[in-house]
Amino acid sequence: MWIGGGWYDSFDEEELGNIYNHQVVRRLLPYLKPRLGLLLVATAAMLGYTATMVFIPRLIGDAIDTYVIGKDLDGLGRAVLFLAGILLVNYAVNYAHLRLLAKISEEVLYKLRTNMFDHLQRLSVPFFDRNEVGRVMSRVQNDVDQLEEFLPMVTLTLGDLLSLVGIVMMMASMNLRLAAITLVVIPILLLIMAAWQRFAKSSFVRVRNAISAVNSRLQQNISGVRVVQSLNREEINLKQFAQVNQANLDANLGAIRLSAFLMPTVDLVTAAALALLVVVGGTMALQGELMPGALIGFAMYVQRFFDPIRNLTMQYTQFQRAMTSGVRIFQLLDVKPEVVDRPNAPELPTIQGDVQYENVSFHYLVGVPVLQDVSLHIRPGQTVALVGPTGAGKTTMVSLLARFYDVGSGRIMVDGHDIREVARDSLARQMSMVLQEPFLFSVSVADNIKYRHTEAPMEKVVAAARAVGAHDFIMKLDKGYDTVLQERGVNLSMGQRQLVSFARAVLADPRILILDEATANIDTFTEVLIQRALRELLQGRTAVVIAHRLSTIQNADMIVVMDKGRILDAGTHGELLQQCALYARLYNLNFQDEDGAEPGAAATDALTRSLPSISPG
Repeated sequence: MWIGGGWYDSFDEEELGNIYNHQVVRRLLPYLKPRLGLLLVATAAMLGYTATMVFIPRLIGDAIDTYVIGKDLDGLGRAVLFLAGILLVNYAVNYAHLRLLAKISEEVLYKLRTNMFDHLQRLSVPFFDRNEVGRVMSRVQNDVDQLEEFLPMVTLTLGDLLSLVGIVMMMASMNLRLAAITLVVIPILLLIMAAWQRFAKSSFVRVRNAISAVNSRLQQNISGVRVVQSLNREEINLKQFAQVNQANLDANLGAIRLSAFLMPTVDLVTAAALALLVVVGGTMALQGELMPGALIGFAMYVQRFFDPIRNLTMQYTQFQRAMTSGVRIFQLLDVKPEVVDRPNAPELPTIQGDVQYENVSFHYLVGVPVLQDVSLHIRPGQTVALVGPTGAGKTTMVSLLARFYDVGSGRIMVDGHDIREVARDSLARQMSMVLQEPFLFSVSVADNIKYRHTEAPMEKVVAAARAVGAHDFIMKLDKGYDTVLQERGVNLSMGQRQLVSFARAVLADPRILILDEATANIDTFTEVLIQRALRELLQGRTAVVIAHRLSTIQNADMIVVMDKGRILDAGTHGELLQQCALYARLYNLNFQDEDGAEPGAAATDALTRSLPSISPG
């Protein structure tokens, strides 16, 4: 649900939902509708299986009374053949209903996962700002998996209930008094089951919480392995992991003890019912009030009667989990993107790259402004650099231009078009962004460079790599452009990953190029290669550059100095050194960090006074 503009999970890990939730079932119906025919066939097969299961003990009892006691061997042979036919039918319909239900269930989950993935792709960036990736992944993976058994459970529950009704009716039709005496233990069993269910619910919640803690600790330590090893935290982390793992062990052992208690208890009650049957039914048989075959049939019915009860008890908690997971899944699917196209929004035509920020203000949190009344004009083909302390609003400026967010007030114009009034994908097609942390996918180098432009021929891929100086190192990889990268491209250096992301931007042939600290993690040699490539790449294109190294943007057409969400000054490098004190301080500090050179005495004094409040980037 939405709370204060953010999406939060309304179900704690410590909470199990209701056994039935009408809204979840209603939302699942459209997924079942195309498979309604198969579902009806599976249900009919389940009914056939239940009917044969209920009739088999009666048939065996009648055969014993009619043919065994009557010493009719021919009749017994016919009865055996008939019973064999019933068993074959029982096998066939059981196989059919289990296979069809599994097929329907898997197809529903396939469609549900696909819809969730498509929905997540369309959600706006603010959603991912507010929600942990792990929690979102849990919806797509764990909750969908939890829902997997829903359809089989529904039909099995229906089958178990029908079995109970059928068995009681059969026993009553055979001998009402003996049926009533035999089933006198049922209230005792129900009381035991109710008490067990209360303890089992809290135990299963404890297991769920414990494995969540284990997974969380595991994920943190694997993702942060470099930090762990650099700070020599292995022993401490092992002790902490051992604690949560021990809690998981204790929780699972407790659940196992409860599960182990249930089966013997049901068996004990079953044995008590059989004992009553032997005493009372045996006496009735000796007195001629009950046929031996009927007594054997009763014994079989007693054994079969308690199996559905045990199954229903075990399925209770599974239903709760499935309903809870269903609620979470549809909560996620109900989240609306915050950045959406207007109805019938036109396509943005081919642009020249004229960008205007007109009195733009923006905030991530209400009451905490990030940009305040910002106006800026970037002409087609200009390279504009944004500089300023951390938190000045630089990244927000480019994020708004890419329309990851919509402005709070004011507007951003591209070639005279308000970007909120045109289809976002038509803007994205003419824009590329290279980030400080390049993200590469676990596919080949060529596919990473193509990415959105999968139809691009290899000639263009190679040309793009050559343009940014990546071709030589790519050819030295085991399989060249066909080399499959490891997760996030970790088998490449940071500089190589950045070059591949630059090649991706070149291949896209954008009219507007955004570089967000794109050279911050690159060594000097690689930076020289990229600077050469950029001179070619930026020809005729509008570029907005956020730079940590101020030396890299000295030749920009315009440098914009920002602080606290406002534009303080703008001009060339030389102009700003003379007229903007903040830019001069940032440049001197940056120069000292990069070259180890000591600035002049006056600059040193200025830096010393300003260090507590200024950090570059």
